[in-house]
Amino acid sequence: MKGRMILPETGRGTMRSMVEGRTASRPTTTLRAVPLPILGRMLAASALLVASPALADTHFDNLAGLSVRANGSVDRFAGMVVDDDGRIVQLLDFGDRPTSEVDFYVDLQGRAVVPGFIDSHAHVMGLGLSKLTLDLSGATSLDEALAMVRAYGAQYPGRPWLVGTGWNEERWGLGRLPTAADLDAISDGRPVMLERADGHAVWGNSLALETARITAQTADPAGGRIIRQAGSRAPAGVLVDNAMALLTAHVPPPRPGDRDLALHQAQRAFFRHGVTAVADMGTSIEDWMTFRRAGDAGRLLLRIMSYADSVPTMLLIGGPEPTGWLYEDRLRLNGVKFWLDGALGSRGAMLKAPYTDEAGHRGLAVLDGTQLRNSMSRASMDGFQVAIHAIGDAANADALAAIDQLSEDFKGDRRWRIEHAQVVDPADFALFGQHGIITSMQPVHQTSDRLMAEARLGQDRLAGAYAWDSIMATGARMVFGSDAPVEVPDVMEGIAVAISRVDANGEPVGGWQPGEVVSREAALAAFTAGGAYAGFAEGRFGSLQPGERADFVVLDDDPLVSRAEDIRRITVLETWIAGQRVWSVEDGE
Repeated sequence: MKGRMILPETGRGTMRSMVEGRTASRPTTTLRAVPLPILGRMLAASALLVASPALADTHFDNLAGLSVRANGSVDRFAGMVVDDDGRIVQLLDFGDRPTSEVDFYVDLQGRAVVPGFIDSHAHVMGLGLSKLTLDLSGATSLDEALAMVRAYGAQYPGRPWLVGTGWNEERWGLGRLPTAADLDAISDGRPVMLERADGHAVWGNSLALETARITAQTADPAGGRIIRQAGSRAPAGVLVDNAMALLTAHVPPPRPGDRDLALHQAQRAFFRHGVTAVADMGTSIEDWMTFRRAGDAGRLLLRIMSYADSVPTMLLIGGPEPTGWLYEDRLRLNGVKFWLDGALGSRGAMLKAPYTDEAGHRGLAVLDGTQLRNSMSRASMDGFQVAIHAIGDAANADALAAIDQLSEDFKGDRRWRIEHAQVVDPADFALFGQHGIITSMQPVHQTSDRLMAEARLGQDRLAGAYAWDSIMATGARMVFGSDAPVEVPDVMEGIAVAISRVDANGEPVGGWQPGEVVSREAALAAFTAGGAYAGFAEGRFGSLQPGERADFVVLDDDPLVSRAEDIRRITVLETWIAGQRVWSVEDGE
């Protein structure tokens, strides 16, 4: 641990304060940092995630702290006092002393302290489950990906299906989608199903297609697309958006124990990057019950703002209204996510004009306008928050029009959300501000997708692509996330991209459409207090203010005074939730 803890003497029924040198009349205890060890013996080790309740007030001292508000304003402080419940009771300037009794003292050795990061768009169980299957995100060519599949099959000979995630033909420079025939060449008699990095396509071998009975006679489902072999209707091996279910329905689902283990892995991955709260987009009933099992057992440390994957799931979980906050502000069903179109990479994003690199194709409408409005109305009438996945300019225009229409019927503090908003017609910008729409975007998508976006859109439509500053200028509220597991939930990388529009290799020089950068303060707010507001959690966590939960991150440098290239090198030293340490750099991966 980087911060030096001075602990009370124990063993005689009293605690001796090392701050004031007095004896307190409380039972003997020890301030315990919550351990998150390497998994060890699989799920049995997850019991070590259990957080013991704080038993005494703590003075965190000798720190370079900052508290950020949703509007980007920043307050500096040098210490804080956290009570038994893990709430901040006092922020201290240099030279100030706590005004109440404290029992523990933590010296953070002058380190930078910022609010715990909030990832406003991620898939908690998707991230965890991806760590239990084959990860193809590091593959740089088709041959490398196939070699990884072959090695994975050899490592797990007893698995009936080979399942993985993370492939991206754009990174391979393949110039085409992969095929079933590619996988057949290395398969060992088992079906294979691999999900694309964006989560909007799956790639299977011939045995997988046969198992799912996907043939030349199988029709494309509404909002989905079966990629066909050239010159015929025979399936080529890739299924896009709503067609994915034709194959995924045949893959054995994770068992409850697998899900519990996946949640353990996901929490650890978020904590490593200083993420203490997440908006979980597309929560299934199985996901929700996994969260509840962890909460009941005291293993749920991450704060999860949940958005159901459908209206039926929303009603099954919440019933007549959003749930209350559970497990000391660690879990709440806020509302529901509607999936309007696909992704740009798999050419499922709905565009107003055809794709530049596929003549005549404009993407896929996963929901039509009537379905979207009916579903939004059903959620809104019971006070559930609505989040709409929209990537292409046509999808964003439809989402904006639906919000504009329904705002007349559903007044009050709705906090309508549009997720991604990657490509927007500049003519539609104004509606974001008119309704105070929360625009939930992922900075690293811009650098990951830059070359692909240019190929898909052409130069004429780039003005509305990843247009952070232009949308913020309308008065809309912008929050940031990672879309994990699509991207790594690395907040430092996200902030660096947001303020520079340059990738980790310094490309392109000067930034891609540099007029769309945002300030450091706005970027940090979008990853902290803004994210809390977007999830109806303001006042509970997100900004390090008295009365809020003491969720904070200890860094080895201050991101508000660093260049983009230096921000990328900032290390998360410790992650704390409710005044308890849940991760330290000493824990390793």
